[in-house]
Amino acid sequence: MKHTLLISNVTIVNHDEAPFKGDLFIDNGKIIKISNNLSDQAEHYIDGKDKNWILLPGYIDMHIHGSAGHDVMDATQIALHQMARSLVQEGVTGFLATTMTQSIEAIESALSNVAQFENNDDEASLLGIHVEGPYVSKKRAGAQPIEYIILPSAEQFTCWQKISKQRIKQVTIAPEVEGGFTFIESLKDLNVIASIGHSDASIEEVDKAVALGVRQATHLYNQMRPFHHRQPGVVGAVLLEDQVKTEIIADFVHSHPQAVKLAYRMKGANGIILITDAMRAKGLHYGDYDLGGQTVHVSKDGAHLSNGALAGSVLTMEQAVKNMKAVTDCSLQEIVAMSSTNAAKQLQLATKGHIAEGYDADFVLLDEHLNVQKTICRGKVVFEK
Repeated sequence: MKHTLLISNVTIVNHDEAPFKGDLFIDNGKIIKISNNLSDQAEHYIDGKDKNWILLPGYIDMHIHGSAGHDVMDATQIALHQMARSLVQEGVTGFLATTMTQSIEAIESALSNVAQFENNDDEASLLGIHVEGPYVSKKRAGAQPIEYIILPSAEQFTCWQKISKQRIKQVTIAPEVEGGFTFIESLKDLNVIASIGHSDASIEEVDKAVALGVRQATHLYNQMRPFHHRQPGVVGAVLLEDQVKTEIIADFVHSHPQAVKLAYRMKGANGIILITDAMRAKGLHYGDYDLGGQTVHVSKDGAHLSNGALAGSVLTMEQAVKNMKAVTDCSLQEIVAMSSTNAAKQLQLATKGHIAEGYDADFVLLDEHLNVQKTICRGKVVFEK
């Protein structure tokens, strides 16, 4: 069914050009025209006159386990729909459903569930799956249950990709574990992002992994061998490797504000991908919640297991963007890169992460304080403040 939208008098922001005032005409989920003073007749109108509204490509969250009381590992259709529906409130128009280290049966159940999922009109797009674990280091397990950590297997992963109907886009891997380097090479051949994480690798091992195809790092600083001046570890290697983009959880719980600033100085906006790593408690009250069969206590200090380990976050992408802006004073163009464009490039999404004619009409409309006013998915307003 035809659906047209005219957006007028907004400041349009992309990662690679100066912001400009303009209008957009959208038809059937695609940007047809961008110009000044468009007069095309549309079924729906948004006018930003006198509102100082800013239009950005919709946020893409490459690492999210859950929200609104639901989790990817619940392996139910209602869990995925509720997550996808809740995420639009924070400006997210696309996400990777992220699994965690669990039994093979539980992981396969979650993969099969995502394979069957189809988005409704009022939801963020499920862009694929991020498999976080079970191919990680027991030394850097964090909230990943150690009893389910196993060695990487290309044969098993091929089976998983079949179960998921080819929807696995990213795998977090500790390259130093037995078979890790061979597995990274196999991911490259399958066009799946190999992301180093939950790893105790030396800088030499990281360099080797990058040479073999690692192109991303999972939640920088967290559950990876830290920097030391005599052994720079995973953190040092990731900060220095230009080929590696790194996820950052900018909640100031997982990383000190100055550590976030350091990453921005070292990697630049083109090297950072803002993520939430959120769990089911996002958007809910403080209290106790389940994460992969473990009890997580959520308070103002974050989400923690009983042993004190951090267990994901309750961060929104809206707040991640505000925090990044506050601590680095980065430009709006750099915000676009870190919240959308870099993720779209990593995922090889040719028509997302940018506002241009022919691209998908996935946007977040912000006020001057970066508060989400509207979220638009596939050319339709799916959230209004």
